[in-house]
Amino acid sequence: MVSNFHSNLSKDLSLILYDADDYNVIIQVGDNENIKEFHAHSVILRARSSYFKGAFSKGWITNENSMIVFKKPNITPIIFDMILTYIYTGELDLTDDLDEDILGLLVATDELLLEELFNYVQDYLIRERSIWIHENLVQVLHTVFKLVRCEKLRDYCFELICLDPKPFITSKEFLSLDKDILYDLLERSDLQIEEIDAWDYLIKWGIKQTPSLKSKNGDIIKWNNKNYEELKELKKTLNEFIPLIRFTKIPPADYFDKVRPYKMIIPYNINDEIEEFYYKGKLPKITSFSPRKRIILKVESKIIQSTQFNIINNWINRKNNSIVILNKNDILNNFKLIYRKSRDGIKIIRNICSGQGSILILIKLKHSEEIFGGYNSIGWPKCISRNKYLFSTESFIFLFEDKNDTQNMVINRVAVPSCAIYDCPIVITFGAGDLELDYEYLSISPSGYYGLIDGNAIDGGDIKFEVDDIEIFRVN
Repeated sequence: MVSNFHSNLSKDLSLILYDADDYNVIIQVGDNENIKEFHAHSVILRARSSYFKGAFSKGWITNENSMIVFKKPNITPIIFDMILTYIYTGELDLTDDLDEDILGLLVATDELLLEELFNYVQDYLIRERSIWIHENLVQVLHTVFKLVRCEKLRDYCFELICLDPKPFITSKEFLSLDKDILYDLLERSDLQIEEIDAWDYLIKWGIKQTPSLKSKNGDIIKWNNKNYEELKELKKTLNEFIPLIRFTKIPPADYFDKVRPYKMIIPYNINDEIEEFYYKGKLPKITSFSPRKRIILKVESKIIQSTQFNIINNWINRKNNSIVILNKNDILNNFKLIYRKSRDGIKIIRNICSGQGSILILIKLKHSEEIFGGYNSIGWPKCISRNKYLFSTESFIFLFEDKNDTQNMVINRVAVPSCAIYDCPIVITFGAGDLELDYEYLSISPSGYYGLIDGNAIDGGDIKFEVDDIEIFRVN
């Protein structure tokens, strides 16, 4: 049997990195005022990186006083320190590092051919820094889009955008989006966007990208005659993008008001087909892109948004990402509204759930934006139990900060399956009171589910809320 002594090996190699005086490589990294010099050993760099092996043998270096001098101005000192730590010790802790530095580390490891570290950093960003990625999609895409090996992170960004594109296309950063990125985005059939919105924001992007039109807005009605010459410039900017718009999916009224005024920028053959479609109903041949696939769940709710139903759908399918992607391969559950308090009045909640199968409950509070909920995978039986626990491994309770929250939500899965649901005649109870609901009040008391659903509550105490509205869905 082989014995491992890796801990001492890592410790000793770190001493070589930081304390040894027998180095033979000087690496200068950074630029301007942010330059730092690192000392290293060519034998270790060659052994750990095929990039350095090639660099030291192909004359990419200079020699000064028997010392190899290597310059990397495109890598910052902070990032290169991470890289040397990994090369010498095989260890790296990114917990306290800035998101931008981790993204820079990904780019640097791609260049230096450190495949193991590259794969780890790419997965780490998706797994641990997904919220930051979601908030900085343009920056991330501009950084990794043309790096072949960053395909996983690039696709992750595109899927985030496709799931809910409105925040992305309405951001200021969108107008500076690289044209190749925009092309790939509009080409996708899973982009969850109304086609007239895709057209509107393409026009805004095009105006921003056309120097002679930068001071103009997107309302062509307000332009004067001089601007029609400038439309020729806009046509050049958008020429390759126009065929990506699914014009047949734009309602006639929107076509008349928002597309027709820009007919001058649409290639003649495409414009003729579009007009023939709207006037005669004849389907185009040239603009033959398939319709976009609608994968966002459309659910009848006044409490939460469709994107939050996507998150709940994925929780039901055991996907617990902080930013949840719904794609064509996922199981789409059907949520059928069977009760809304504001519509159907005061009723015994337990009776409504009887014999309905799996149940999702949403609870809107009075005097608060928070939204509580619970999912019972086994449902409540027709025959009401008398104070009996029901077994479930898949039930959970959850909390959204508000009706738009897709980042800070909390899910607590059942910790004691034998006590997942407490069945009694009147109220709905998850666990031993973890979440207890009648038509008027919601009570929280941590017990049989992982974690404490209300971060403001005191461990071991009961919290009671007044209910504003309740929605109950049968889940198929």
